Amino acid sequence: MSEQIELGEHQHHDEQDEDAHHIVGPGVYVIILIALLVGTALTVWASFIDLGPWNPVIALAIATTKATLVVLFFMHVKYSTKLTKLTVGAGIFTFLTLVSLTLADYISRAWGSW
Repeated sequence: MSEQIELGEHQHHDEQDEDAHHIVGPGVYVIILIALLVGTALTVWASFIDLGPWNPVIALAIATTKATLVVLFFMHVKYSTKLTKLTVGAGIFTFLTLVSLTLADYISRAWGSW
């Protein structure tokens, strides 16, 4: 009988842990804010430098880094369950697949042959 009571308490404890949220201190948000501001400054700085075809690559790399910070910290994906991380990963995979298919179609066209 006592085993059942202990088991019931253990199950109740697990349910509480499952619903608990990770509390992020304001210092983390300040660090992320500074990182995002630095990323914005880098984007503006890079836009004034002529790097030829590398300009969009640099801009997209900075934008991807900033988006990753927003998703991980402001959307709390870093502290979420594995299911949430899987959902975000599936969304990114779908996006990359659609972009790849679009670019494959674009580069396979016979430009100027008509």
